Amino acid sequence: MNQTARRPAPGDIATRIAISMRRLNIPGLPRNYELVYEAFAGSDPALTRAFVALGTSPTQADLDALGRQFLVHHHGQGIVADAQETISRNIEECLQLLRREQSKLENYGRTLGRANAEMVDPESLRVDIIRNFITILTTATDSTISDSRTVINGMVGHASEITRVRNELDEYKRMAHTDVMTQLSNRRAFDDMMAQIYSDQKSAMYFALVIADIDKFKRINDTFGHPVGDKVIKLIGSLFRAALRKDVFIARTGGEEFGFILAGTTAAETMSIANRIRTTVEQTPFVNQRTGTDYGPVTLSMGVCMAADAENESDLYRKADAALYASKNAGRNRVTMHMPGADGELSEARAMYRKISA
Repeated sequence: MNQTARRPAPGDIATRIAISMRRLNIPGLPRNYELVYEAFAGSDPALTRAFVALGTSPTQADLDALGRQFLVHHHGQGIVADAQETISRNIEECLQLLRREQSKLENYGRTLGRANAEMVDPESLRVDIIRNFITILTTATDSTISDSRTVINGMVGHASEITRVRNELDEYKRMAHTDVMTQLSNRRAFDDMMAQIYSDQKSAMYFALVIADIDKFKRINDTFGHPVGDKVIKLIGSLFRAALRKDVFIARTGGEEFGFILAGTTAAETMSIANRIRTTVEQTPFVNQRTGTDYGPVTLSMGVCMAADAENESDLYRKADAALYASKNAGRNRVTMHMPGADGELSEARAMYRKISA
């Protein structure tokens, strides 16, 4: 994991963000801070390039358009509020249709009641009275049937509108938790999933975390350019989807780093799965079919920690990350399992790798 390509710690770039926002006259809105942070952190190279392309005087409209494209959750409250308002309005209009229909049916019932009361006395009936009743009943029945059709059509229309809005909400939720480049889960979804592991301490023992990082990814970007680097990330993402079970949670957690959360596996099974994925990537040719350019070799270093060996989600990530650094320091293209009691050794390996990569 090349140090220059890793997602920086918030403190490392906070000053740069503040200075840049002042220099670019970007308003200090929370969504702007997050957008600029993500652009500086490099978690999505496409976002970074798009941000740079805005130039030296981006408008708030430009920034919001970028936010809608890359950070959908920026506009989550407005999207949800608009959807709730639309659904509530359609439900209220459906209720109004039903109330009007109920009133019309009651009037129709009263008309039938009067006709029944008048016709129970045979001696008072004349042909003209019967014809008059038939005309009244026919008109009332036709009107009621026509009104009922209108109500049904209206209800169908409102139901379709509610379904459309619900589908849009589902799509928003998917986008807010999806990495644009790989279509895997993103860091936000990963953090949510990590928190769920320890929501029940008893079930935490059945989970494992694997962190995977593309080896020497900066070399790929520097040699072939960022578009090729993006293609490599996309291909690796597709390899993960094909190689892992459907119940394995897969996320791109930033830059060239990925995280897998497995449930119901032993330490040995987790190591076997991680090594199988590592081997799959190692054996996959990364070649431009048109030009014949070979972008490889592309390999992964991986760190593993069982949830039972950590106190919480932060500790779990820290230990898996330290194991990942141990893999890097040991020569890359390998998997290291965090072992209870080995925190000191893994921290030392992490520090050594930082020093070597600096």
